[in-house]
Amino acid sequence: MAQLLTQTTRQSGTWHDPVDRCTMTYDERFLRRRVVQTEKGDDLLVDLPKVTSLNHGDAFVLPNGEFIEVCAANEPLLAITSDDLTRVAWHIGNRHTPCQIDAHRLLIQRDHVLADMLSRIGAQLTEIVEPFTPEGGAYGHGRTHGHDHSHSHGPASDHTHTPAQKHEHTHEH
Repeated sequence: MAQLLTQTTRQSGTWHDPVDRCTMTYDERFLRRRVVQTEKGDDLLVDLPKVTSLNHGDAFVLPNGEFIEVCAANEPLLAITSDDLTRVAWHIGNRHTPCQIDAHRLLIQRDHVLADMLSRIGAQLTEIVEPFTPEGGAYGHGRTHGHDHSHSHGPASDHTHTPAQKHEHTHEH
């Protein structure tokens, strides 16, 4: 069974010199138990105690003490720029959409509905293919979803998510 070591563990010097890598998309890096393939073609059974959001730079430690690094894969994204990037970021966050925040752009997974809404409010969109490492959730979780809200969103029927954001959470009214 592989054990997850976090990015902060690597920075503290606990793990080093990986013998192999697993390159996975953002969605693939959300797992509990699954076989993943390493870059060298080996199958690795990942069996974590709970569903975990893996980050680029995390690692699995093998029973022999060797390390397999987790790398973010290239995936289709939208790069978003705007004269009012703060407003655009608010609209993305209001939809609980995973978002990578760079100095002069935002990155989200491609979604035609969000793309249409963002262009209507003046954002410029460019389709790109890069690794996706969005910000973690504000509720202390690695993901921006799978959380409880202690505020009202209005009627539950007004609250929707894109297909990539399938998850369960509650809205306390």
